Amino acid sequence: MAARRVVRTDLAEITHARYGILSADQWRAIIGPMLNAQVDNLDLKRQSKSLRPMVERSLYALLDNIKTQMTAPSVKGSTKPGGANPFLVNMIVTSLRPHVPVYTDVVMAELTKPETQKSFKDSIRGVLADAVKNTFGNTDMTTYNAILKRYGCSSGAACEAVLGKQIAAADKNLTRDYLTVLASAALGFIVLMAGRPKLSRGAVLVLMLFSIAMLAGGVLSPMLEVEVRVTKLDATLLGTPIEFQEQSLYYRSKTVLEVCQTLIQMGRPEMMLVGVLVILFSVVFPVMKMLTLGACLFRPALLRTSRFVKLLAFDLSKWSMADVMVLAIFMSFVAFNGVISSAFDGLRDMPNVQQVQIPTDASRILPGYYLFIGFCLSSIILSKKLERGIASSTTSESS
Repeated sequence: MAARRVVRTDLAEITHARYGILSADQWRAIIGPMLNAQVDNLDLKRQSKSLRPMVERSLYALLDNIKTQMTAPSVKGSTKPGGANPFLVNMIVTSLRPHVPVYTDVVMAELTKPETQKSFKDSIRGVLADAVKNTFGNTDMTTYNAILKRYGCSSGAACEAVLGKQIAAADKNLTRDYLTVLASAALGFIVLMAGRPKLSRGAVLVLMLFSIAMLAGGVLSPMLEVEVRVTKLDATLLGTPIEFQEQSLYYRSKTVLEVCQTLIQMGRPEMMLVGVLVILFSVVFPVMKMLTLGACLFRPALLRTSRFVKLLAFDLSKWSMADVMVLAIFMSFVAFNGVISSAFDGLRDMPNVQQVQIPTDASRILPGYYLFIGFCLSSIILSKKLERGIASSTTSESS
């Protein structure tokens, strides 16, 4: 499980949205050609009717600006013209205003020339290229390149295929292994407990080893694999279709102990309390109860001489929350998938987004969870059997 988690984490990293839909490099590569295509489609001659009023207004505004600047008092040290005869300037501007439509025709004729249009488009491309260059930053590809180098891949797609094969092989082996453990434990309980009102010391030892082994596998192995993915995103920008495939937004896989360690390291008293309680209720209390019952089976007198032993053997079951924890993990798994589905409903409703595919089954339960369930069931069955054996031993000694 530990080796598989490393590979799975690397796969989530190279498919992360920071290198795709959230990557500045990706958007630079998308928007650059898109803007160039828009510039190529620009036809000033075809748009001359809509451009003419704007050019005419600009010429009128230019004359007014010249009049204002030339009649304004000159400022010392300024290079702008000023201080001209207002009457003369007004006469010149007034004589030029009736000819603005003629000047507009000249400007429009110049704009429709092929060489002018080419120069105009080149100028726009330069401005847009600088804008794209200055707007988007560079994506940090250090981790991405390190993963490619580690697995000897030439590209992200090739590395994704390699890691996918390794994960599939690991899943196959892990499924075989944890099913073998659970089947062996079930067979051991059936063989050693069937038809026996009281367990022998050897049987108790073997069954406890089975239970502790499943507990170790459940606690030390990841129980859940939580992931948010976007498998497909189709959108339209400036009339151009955009498509992104297989983007990972979030991935985590932690064991129970790692979750508790994270809660404790947060430094907040309430989180530290939750972490300690989870360890006590899910690991410490069940193990102490089972071991105490085993000791009482060999020495029933402990129940009469030690109130602490009696507390651990019988009263502690009221505080054991192993089964509650199993249910809580499962409910968290289901609820998280629901949150994933509902949280991205707003993205699907955006006008420029045609299709968004966000799978709600990307998160999965791992073998550690099933091993922990096996421990819960085995500890309950073994505890009940030991309680009955202790009760019969106490009755025999009393008679």
